Amino acid sequence: MPIYEFECRACGTRFESIVGAGTESAPCEQCGAEGTERRMSNFAAPIRQMTASQRRSLEDKRGANRGGARQRWKETMGRVRASGEAQKRPPDGSGGASGSGGG
Repeated sequence: MPIYEFECRACGTRFESIVGAGTESAPCEQCGAEGTERRMSNFAAPIRQMTASQRRSLEDKRGANRGGARQRWKETMGRVRASGEAQKRPPDGSGGASGSGGG
């Protein structure tokens, strides 16, 4: 059953009601009058969630600090690169992004 929006001719109240498809009138919720008209309702705008890169770009434009996250990331990556941790593999030889599939 669809939700339609109605407007009362007697008191001017606008309200929504769940009624059968094609219903042109419903009793007013405020005054109980039968003289209501179905009105055209606006559709809600679709919600799009931003990607992480879009969010960072927007925060950069706004000058947001993000609690020093960028600086901490740079420091961490600097230490990782300096120590060579990025190229190390686990001692058992498994894992990594090589995609070899094993056996």
